[in-house]
Amino acid sequence: MALTWELRDYDQEFFHKELETFVPDQIFDAHAHLYELSHWKTPNNLGRGPQKATLDVFLEEIQWITPGRETHGLFFGGGLYEATYKSSNEFLAAQIAKDSRSRGQLIVSPRQDAEEVRQEVHRLSMVGLKVYHHFAGRPSTLDAEIEEYLVEEHVRIAHEEGLTITLHMVKDRALGDPKNLAKICYYCEKYPNMRLILAHAARGFNPHHTIENIHSLKGLSNVWFDTSAVTEAGAFEAIVETCGHERLLWGSDYPICHLRGRCIGIGDQFLWLYEDSVDWKCIGNAEIQLYLVGMESLRALKMATRNLHLSDTQIEDIFWKNGVGLFGLG
Repeated sequence: MALTWELRDYDQEFFHKELETFVPDQIFDAHAHLYELSHWKTPNNLGRGPQKATLDVFLEEIQWITPGRETHGLFFGGGLYEATYKSSNEFLAAQIAKDSRSRGQLIVSPRQDAEEVRQEVHRLSMVGLKVYHHFAGRPSTLDAEIEEYLVEEHVRIAHEEGLTITLHMVKDRALGDPKNLAKICYYCEKYPNMRLILAHAARGFNPHHTIENIHSLKGLSNVWFDTSAVTEAGAFEAIVETCGHERLLWGSDYPICHLRGRCIGIGDQFLWLYEDSVDWKCIGNAEIQLYLVGMESLRALKMATRNLHLSDTQIEDIFWKNGVGLFGLG
């Protein structure tokens, strides 16, 4: 099957059946991209989506997975390589200026001068930094050490300016990798005024990677986690049990949330399954209806909150209060 970009009747039926009473009326989306398609080095499966994802486009399309909800958020661009990240930051700054309750993070290159980073944060009214392994100077950036794309001088600037940093760590075992864990602890302990957001539930696409070492982060007061694009409940449960529900932020990972499929942990790895991964008509006794990634992630979060017996107020915190509190939005 080919990749698509559309809202279907069964998506809406699924939301009303499974999620209508779970998702609160107000949402702070702690992980979403605003971009022009040209900002991505390899847009691949995003090519069927909007060519220009403005704030207005986002607010319209986020209704696919959270219909009828008021949404604000923390946004970053799509400039994942040296040629486009600065233009992506400019685009983002113009978009977030339209909403007084939304904020932006500056995409930075590890080769960027630290004082330039400070100046750009102020000039573009950003509240933090977004770093990507794609900037690491090695052939396979999925093996990169954290310091290859989040350099210490940038962490120092974040500490001095009271900024957040959203980190999508890599390496096969994510938080389960001892070097990743050591670097996170080092940065957070040495630079306590920097607030670190570990994207994708500490890259818990295989929940066991987060479960294995989450206890080591329990004493750190400047670590948060977002839920973006994670479609299994285990990592969410481990984060809430260990660090408290106050440290978990809902995130859509727009535009990834609008693809169809889900990610599953297999062995010591994980596997993304999309519409074009297999012939879904040939599996089982009937054609499988693939839901949007964002809805799969919401259902996983719902399962985690139910398993942990969280109250409605605690669930509302994850979707709204934790985010607006972190960024002082009231």
